[in-house]
Amino acid sequence: MGKGRTMNKAPITRPKKGTGERTRRVNTQKKRLVSLGVDELKVAKLNTKEIRDLLRKPAALKTA
Repeated sequence: MGKGRTMNKAPITRPKKGTGERTRRVNTQKKRLVSLGVDELKVAKLNTKEIRDLLRKPAALKTA
């Protein structure tokens, strides 16, 4: 691995993910789950990993 400037400079070319963007993404994903028919109280109790797992296969939610 290099030791020069390319390894030490700030993340300018690809910026870090911010917390505001993350919460916005989670909120839109929760709205998508509610629109797919999942109970709103159940969605509120899910963590982010569970939300993403459910949204990977939305067809399975409609049949269940």
